[in-house]
Amino acid sequence: MQFITEALGVVLDFVDMGGPVLLLIGGLLFLMWSLIFERVFYFATDLRNDMDVVVAEWESRTERHSWYARRIREALISEAVIKINQNMALIKTLVALAPMLGLLGTVTGMIEVFHVMAVTGGGDPKSMAGGVSKATVPTMAGMVAALSGVFAQAYLMRIVERESSLLEDQLTSDK
Repeated sequence: MQFITEALGVVLDFVDMGGPVLLLIGGLLFLMWSLIFERVFYFATDLRNDMDVVVAEWESRTERHSWYARRIREALISEAVIKINQNMALIKTLVALAPMLGLLGTVTGMIEVFHVMAVTGGGDPKSMAGGVSKATVPTMAGMVAALSGVFAQAYLMRIVERESSLLEDQLTSDK
């Protein structure tokens, strides 16, 4: 219990040091990684079953050469690829949004620095240091969030491309 209390204290100190924008970045990070883990879980568990269903549906057809059969094949592939790509666009958007929120934190921190300079006449470096901290910490947090998401997104996109290609190869048109 003491560990949780100490960890919560460290997180609250970090948020205080970087300002309220860090809460937004934290929420974005939580959502992004929830979606990433959902995709990893899907690829590890349900993907193979979904692909087997599509292949079995195609293989159960007696005729696979006509124009109509090719359209059915394209429809089966398209539906499966949509399922494989689910949430990938949202993950990509969240990865791109993380540094933007970091920049928002930079702007709000600099506003605080300028406010202190206006009130004190620029002669109190201690007061300005808090604003500089609130300007740099969110930038760093946004960049770290985006960087972690970029690597996960690249990994997931490789799986998406591989599985989509494998599915097309499995749905043969010769009998």
